[in-house]
Amino acid sequence: MDNTNTKPATAEFKFLVSLRSHATHLRSGTEIITDAPVDNNGKGEAFSPTDLVATALVSCIITVMGIYANKNDIQMGEIDSSVEKIMAWGPRRISQLNLELIFLNHQLNETQKALLQDIALNCPEAKSIKQDISVTVKFVYN
Repeated sequence: MDNTNTKPATAEFKFLVSLRSHATHLRSGTEIITDAPVDNNGKGEAFSPTDLVATALVSCIITVMGIYANKNDIQMGEIDSSVEKIMAWGPRRISQLNLELIFLNHQLNETQKALLQDIALNCPEAKSIKQDISVTVKFVYN
């Protein structure tokens, strides 16, 4: 049996010393270092793998909203955001993600706000998160 991967890989990973990993995005060469969190035998000196899941959700939401806004000439303005990740034990897993998206300098009407919120809550990352992870997204318009 030929084990050659015929599909191009997205990234390559190397496990380094002290529970640290190095990932390289093959198309761009962008690099990410991850570290085990302090509460799980690590130094917490970089994003943990579960931090990246939380961060990916925010990034996905903002990206798909931005794509829609650009295609439809919607003035979404700037977005400041934060994400809180809550872990559970037995087994160790992400149990909750709390996001806040603050829209600044926008020109959104109520219809556009509702549409963008629906797009955000149905982004690919949100649809990929397990149902037993509670996700709360707060939309704030300044």
